[in-house]
Amino acid sequence: MTGNRLGLELATLGGGCFWCLEAVFEQARGVEQVVSGYSAGQTENPNYEQICTGQTGHAEVVQITFDPQTISYRALLEIFFTIHDPTTLNRQGNDRGTQYRSIILHHDLNQKAVAQAVMREISERKIWDAPLVTQLQAFERFYPAEAYHQGYYRGHANQAYCQVVVAPKVVKFREKYHALLKSAG
Repeated sequence: MTGNRLGLELATLGGGCFWCLEAVFEQARGVEQVVSGYSAGQTENPNYEQICTGQTGHAEVVQITFDPQTISYRALLEIFFTIHDPTTLNRQGNDRGTQYRSIILHHDLNQKAVAQAVMREISERKIWDAPLVTQLQAFERFYPAEAYHQGYYRGHANQAYCQVVVAPKVVKFREKYHALLKSAG
């Protein structure tokens, strides 16, 4: 599936609070845009307050527009599985609820096959002490989150949640995937 410009593609991933994923992926070379939002639920046009109830079925996700000539979908998934715990059902750290579940929403059959392969490899290598609980399903609809959620870490890096929860994920990404940083190129 193409993104906004010819040749760009979309990836939609959820792994806990979308602020964490957004903060990491917007630093990856080849990523053109990251939008925090909601997907995989039944409520149309949900808002943050509705999502927090856990009753909408939606997960907090990021929709990533990327250039596959610069960064592959596989690389995005490898980063994804590094920066969140895909073995905790409906939770990341103290963030609890179905909205925080680990989920990959594939946009086509190729993305589905790549996700299945990456998940199988991670399971076989026993990177995690417990089995993966990451859901894999077809993308249907994405609802952008409210404006104040977009670029949250960039605008609030000194906030306690950002320092305690988001920053360590950013540091882990920057250390493990230094070659993929926009500033490294």
